[in-house]
Amino acid sequence: MKVLVTGGAGYIGSITVEQLIQAGESVVVFDNLYQGHRDAVHPEAVFVQGDLADKAAIDAVMAEHKPDGIMHFASYTLVGESVEKPFLYLRDNIVNGLNLMQSAVEHGVRRFILSSTANLFDDPERMPIDENERIVPGSPYGESKNILERYLYWLDKIYDLRFACLRYFNACGASETRGEDHAPETHLIPLVLEVALGKRDKIMIFGDDYNTPDGTCVRDYIHVIDLAQAHILALKSLDQGSRKYNLGNGRGYSVKEVIETARQVTGHPIPAEIGARRAGDPDILIASSETINHDLGWKPRYPELRAIIESAWNWHNANPDGYQK
Repeated sequence: MKVLVTGGAGYIGSITVEQLIQAGESVVVFDNLYQGHRDAVHPEAVFVQGDLADKAAIDAVMAEHKPDGIMHFASYTLVGESVEKPFLYLRDNIVNGLNLMQSAVEHGVRRFILSSTANLFDDPERMPIDENERIVPGSPYGESKNILERYLYWLDKIYDLRFACLRYFNACGASETRGEDHAPETHLIPLVLEVALGKRDKIMIFGDDYNTPDGTCVRDYIHVIDLAQAHILALKSLDQGSRKYNLGNGRGYSVKEVIETARQVTGHPIPAEIGARRAGDPDILIASSETINHDLGWKPRYPELRAIIESAWNWHNANPDGYQK
């Protein structure tokens, strides 16, 4: 199968490309390198630098490479930024995604995987969060993914564009050759590892009075290779019809657990300071993956926090400055 991967130079996208190629698939990466890195693209993938805002550029890639399926990772992804710059998300994420969907329909592509988000569920009634949970997006970022999911629903009905939407919280960890390199970095595990690398003096804990066993927020952390495998399984399942899956690790880990495990893995003390709560942080957020496990047999191969952090530490330690800039 030939797969077009938008955002294939980014963190999750590049590791999914790596996993696709290891599985024997042919891959074309389309990325504007705004958040991605050219060096993160697997050497066996075809790389096209382009922007989803330019539909003619998308059409050209479709016409030349004729993909059998699309995995759409490319988007603005920062929840906090989406509140500060809502139009960047409510306009650009949506228009760019629609450009890609329209081009897919026009060029006869019938398989589409949307990398969605568990930020669709800002106020869940049940925990872990399953696919029947009501959708209440937690930010303009979450809303942009919600709108794209709705577009896919109609394109399936009208054009038989089969799709899968995969919703998840915190991607983390690394493969042997690819890892997380964001500017700015906002994710907990790489921030903690930056302290171990001497790039930060300490890690800030935003509140320790939550209704959790140790007072700090509990979150669902899922290994990026497990996420990549879920995307691949979902792509291959679309002959059976469209679907939506929540992806979870099976349990949550607190901020203090992440920091303490990182201390054990790195051998560094990693000083931590307790600060004020951030507005809107729930006590616990964990996604259920029972449906995708039942349908496709997917379950995390790397569910343990120590294994996740070890893989991230190995990559960051070997690449302390990330990819070449």
